Amino acid sequence: MSIEQIANVNKNMVYEAGIDALKKMNPKVMSRNPVMFVVEVGFAITLLLSIFPALLGGVSDRGYNVAVSIILFVTIIFSNFAEALAEGRGKAQANSLKKTKQDAKARLLQKDGSVMIVDALQLRKGDIVLVKANDIIPADGEIIEGVAAIDESAITGESASVIKEPGGDFSSVTGGTKVISDFIKVKVGADPGESFLDRMINLVEGAKRQKTPNEIALGTLLISLTIIFILVCTTLVPIASYIQVTLPTATLVALLVCLIPTTIGGLLSAIGIAGMDRVTQFNVIAKSGKSVEAAGDINTIILDKTGTITHGNRMASALIPAIGISQEELNQYAVYASLHDETPEGRSVLELAKKNGLPEKWLDKNGTEGIEFTAETRVSGTDFPDGKRVRKGAVDTIMKYIVQEGGEVPFGLKETCDEVAKKGGTPLVVTEGSRILGTIYLKDTVKPGMKERFDELRKMGIKTIMCTGDNPLTAETIAKEAGVDDFIAEAKPEDKISVIKREQADGKLVAMTGDGTNDAPALAQADVGLAMNKGTNAAKEAANMVDLDSDPTKIIEVVAIGKQLLMTRGALTTFSIANDVAKYFAIIPAMFMQAIPQMEALNIMGLATPQSSILSALIFNAIIIPLLIPLAMKGVKYVPMSASRLLTRNLFLYGLGGVLVPFLGIKLIDLLLVVLKVA
Repeated sequence: MSIEQIANVNKNMVYEAGIDALKKMNPKVMSRNPVMFVVEVGFAITLLLSIFPALLGGVSDRGYNVAVSIILFVTIIFSNFAEALAEGRGKAQANSLKKTKQDAKARLLQKDGSVMIVDALQLRKGDIVLVKANDIIPADGEIIEGVAAIDESAITGESASVIKEPGGDFSSVTGGTKVISDFIKVKVGADPGESFLDRMINLVEGAKRQKTPNEIALGTLLISLTIIFILVCTTLVPIASYIQVTLPTATLVALLVCLIPTTIGGLLSAIGIAGMDRVTQFNVIAKSGKSVEAAGDINTIILDKTGTITHGNRMASALIPAIGISQEELNQYAVYASLHDETPEGRSVLELAKKNGLPEKWLDKNGTEGIEFTAETRVSGTDFPDGKRVRKGAVDTIMKYIVQEGGEVPFGLKETCDEVAKKGGTPLVVTEGSRILGTIYLKDTVKPGMKERFDELRKMGIKTIMCTGDNPLTAETIAKEAGVDDFIAEAKPEDKISVIKREQADGKLVAMTGDGTNDAPALAQADVGLAMNKGTNAAKEAANMVDLDSDPTKIIEVVAIGKQLLMTRGALTTFSIANDVAKYFAIIPAMFMQAIPQMEALNIMGLATPQSSILSALIFNAIIIPLLIPLAMKGVKYVPMSASRLLTRNLFLYGLGGVLVPFLGIKLIDLLLVVLKVA
């Protein structure tokens, strides 16, 4: 997209946000934000006083009432504009997603095997559809037959197609994506309006955004402060009457608006919306703002090794024969053990054997039966018609298997496997019957920069735990190289749940990533579960975030965004409350100076007149909202540091800054009003 196009998009968003800001003036809408609703009520009162000056029992300055009324109106518009602009970014992204939802047709398979063409909206959960090359997949579901290349660029933005097939962790498909080649049969997994794409659109639009617990708590605090200041302003009337001071209604309204936390009240919703939007910009869909906030408070992250910490493409690097076994024999049986293994590791064994002069006859699968690897057995292989059983698997599992078969472990095998593990590789042992033939050296490498990223997490106070199915020696080597705090070797699905529960029992918040059906329970148990879009529907349903790019390391960015959201809300709340100090020194002396001359001592800013003091404070209160919109949208920059240093930094920057900036701003506005002879 060119710079001109981006500029046009921004202009359109600003224009639409301006229109929405006016629409949000509806009292029903404003009542959702009690702080700004009070401002709107004040605007209504001063507007009536501008039209009917004697309405509340006395004649007051019509021009002054008009000025206060206009400033309050602008304050409300700026607040609504902030929220509308934040929503506008989500709506722009939702519109691009809606283009993906076409009025697609579906080939619905009937019980008798015939095909009926129906609208995609007629499909229901459990229906089976046939999708051919160049067809749009009509609904979310699981592939039950066929293998095809899927173009998911409409959702992920990634142009490369993805191979999907039945079974395993890569069988789910999303409605709106496109089949590039071959065909698949899909079992529909969602009714109309409940698809993944529908939920994405609702989430990014903010149409169903629920306030987070922290946002609700802060909102309650703001309401409490507003009630307190309403009582304060109300009690000023009899006090002023007692000392024979007449307080114009517009002045009381101005005082109330300046005292209540209008700055954070006007930006609170925009901060929450923008926080979720920042996650969306990373191609992560958060199912709720609560999950984004929880990410900011995470204490522990559970990470898979393969594909997250390491590249995940473990390739056969060497075939090491056991004592008494020839290299050719090991090559042959390593190929036999991998005949039905379609994983990258299995194919790499065949590639390595080809380099060593693989005869074509070794690749004959006729009559053979593949034994699939599972997390429980940790063994795979091939059974031959003549009764020959060839296996490959984890060292400890194979050793137990050999003992059961009545065989013996060759001398030096354990040392060979330990040496492979110490180098950061994964040893797989090849057997035929009760004979151990040698070791396959699978080599994996840690992704560049992972150690530095884990150092950043450590500075944030976050503990990292690596989970892997590898043996302890391999796991320890990779853990040291990557720089994680702890690791769990030979991990099973239930082990992940156990470590999550253990950390939570210590009062910690836990995040984890996953993509398989067996990860679903752990993703559901974690406080922040990040599922991969390429994974199963079960994983995506269990998690509270979905990464459209299927990049497990993105959990680190999600944590940073969560912390940024919490910091932004805290920083602007601190700034908003600190702002009130200067307003006190502007308005209070202006109200009572004429009756109590000694109050002049509080006019430390040297403001010109009582009216200019009040109008200056009120104008500053209005214009500070749009000035802070970029900060609310972009977020406070997060730099990893200890909590105490972070608190000190923010108190100095936003606390002290929130006190000093209004003094300067109000004084400059007062000077401008005097020059313009407005007050």
